[in-house]
Amino acid sequence: MTIDAFAHHPGLRDQIVDPETSFYRTLTTEVIRGLLAENGIDPAPLISDAAREDCRKRYLDQRSGGDLWVFGYGSLMWDPGLIFAEVRRARIDGYARRMILLDTLGARGTEASPGLMAALDRGPVCEGLAFRIDTARVENETRILWQRERVAEGYIPIDLMARIGDTDVPVLTFVADHNAEAIVSDVARTEQLLLLANSVGFLGSSLEYLQGIAAKLHLLGIEDADLFSLLDEAENATGSSEHKPHQHPL
Repeated sequence: MTIDAFAHHPGLRDQIVDPETSFYRTLTTEVIRGLLAENGIDPAPLISDAAREDCRKRYLDQRSGGDLWVFGYGSLMWDPGLIFAEVRRARIDGYARRMILLDTLGARGTEASPGLMAALDRGPVCEGLAFRIDTARVENETRILWQRERVAEGYIPIDLMARIGDTDVPVLTFVADHNAEAIVSDVARTEQLLLLANSVGFLGSSLEYLQGIAAKLHLLGIEDADLFSLLDEAENATGSSEHKPHQHPL
């Protein structure tokens, strides 16, 4: 019998992009190069396919096998692009969601007007969603995930312990790489607001990205005071208020 992937959070059933139709399942380096060329962006910072695959293999080699949980704290929460067997609310202690990744490669911004995106960095706590990948799908789904998260330097794949229900479970997630130019840990609030107001890429604007995260957190009843405060300031500054808090958490 197939287990309902949304059994624990039925309200998410229509809130997560169908993986089979996700843009990320067909994403390749050549596709990215084409998008960059269309927007006049230098593809030099892209990680090569060989280097990306080597990173993925090294991660898989240190695993003991079995199902894989993947933790999402940003856009993975609404568009994981992964075929998952189960989705659960999850909490990681010792890390926090921080808007410190500057995107100059066209997804949410450009070199002239960088986008602002989330990274998982040291902090008190981060709550998000964890997706369980069946053992038989781990090889293919991690290939898709690496293509997305390791397009360029910025994130490091790592296993962390997450609280799922009443159990501590190791999860794969991507944390901030402070050796990468894209990570700016001391970006000022005024600069964050400026980036949110002006950055747009082929995936949409940084403000829409932030609104997407906030919408999922509201839906799940997750508090993130800093993110909500940043969003309120950004929406007040731009006159936008597309996200609407949900009154009944899942």
